[in-house]
Amino acid sequence: MSVPLHQIIRVGAYVAKQRLKGVDRYPLVLMLEPLFRCNLACAGCGKIDYPDAILNQRLSVEQCLEAVDECGAPVVSIAGGEPLLHREIDEIARGIIARKKFVYLCTNALLMEKKIDLFEPNPYFVWSVHLDGDAEMHDRSVCQDGVYERAAAAIKLAKSRGFRVNINCTLFDGAEPERVAKFFDEVMAIGLDGITVSPGYAYERAPDQAHFLNRRKTKQLFRNIFRLGRGHKWSFNQSSLFLDFLAGNQNYHCTPWGNPTRNYFGWQRPCYLLGEGYAKTFKALMEETDWDAYGTGNYEKCADCMVHSGYEATAVLDAVKHPLKAFGVAMRGVTTEGEWAEEIPLDKQRPAEYVFSRHVEEAMDRLKHQPLTRKAG
Repeated sequence: MSVPLHQIIRVGAYVAKQRLKGVDRYPLVLMLEPLFRCNLACAGCGKIDYPDAILNQRLSVEQCLEAVDECGAPVVSIAGGEPLLHREIDEIARGIIARKKFVYLCTNALLMEKKIDLFEPNPYFVWSVHLDGDAEMHDRSVCQDGVYERAAAAIKLAKSRGFRVNINCTLFDGAEPERVAKFFDEVMAIGLDGITVSPGYAYERAPDQAHFLNRRKTKQLFRNIFRLGRGHKWSFNQSSLFLDFLAGNQNYHCTPWGNPTRNYFGWQRPCYLLGEGYAKTFKALMEETDWDAYGTGNYEKCADCMVHSGYEATAVLDAVKHPLKAFGVAMRGVTTEGEWAEEIPLDKQRPAEYVFSRHVEEAMDRLKHQPLTRKAG
């Protein structure tokens, strides 16, 4: 694992504090989206096809830091859109770091070389570069040639400047285990600090709906990848139990409140992946959301989801409760043979509701009656 010891200690202390206080639901990672605008148009993304009036909006520095304070999570993942398009992204990052929160700045790296001088290496700061495989795999995923090469160059530059750098890798249907394993070898060889890996989720708004993995394919894919990785020096920035879950060895339910999302619309219900309404405050999100209505086995849209933003928190909490189990997986590696853990039955899940456009319509109506705002760029 590539999670630094001081981060493990601080997050562990935070979890212990919540348990001592008797809090059942609490966040671990704030998913902060200062804007939706991006300089790529990936076919699997559900964040970039909003009307221009919404793509031109952004959260201010003050709104971002208010969200960090309101939520209280020890880790903040700054996503988007492309965060480096935000004119004040460096101020946002510095403000979060000043609060002793761990910042993962998620980027496609196209602007990294241009903006790297705005940032300084810090134990609380990590570049999280989006790479979905080798050059051919990644450029196909992002629908543009040459992106992988530029991202790899940016990673090398950041490492030469003393930054911690991870990649976040999303795998889709058709991913070849041998190619993924070779890709992991290659990125670790250039000095990468860690890998965050996850199966793709079928965003309702994503242009390409044909290449997302179902749960059975996800488990088999990750078993094959981890089997090939025996003896290789892959460093994952994730819980060993989450990786074990991806390979079908843990029967977990989703913990959507573990990674709450704050963006232009508000606090997203129920999670980063589904936009089924928004709360005005974090308190309202936690207290007024019908959490039992979501998750695999509860809701049709969640049937195939095994994404880190829903299940990493579950795995972390399981590791806190059962440290010996987590330690055992970390030491011996993920199990790649034998029976899978019992799957969650889907016979009682409620049917999908398609309500994602309502908040867009309401926002567009509000914007028509507001003065022109400065574009994010």
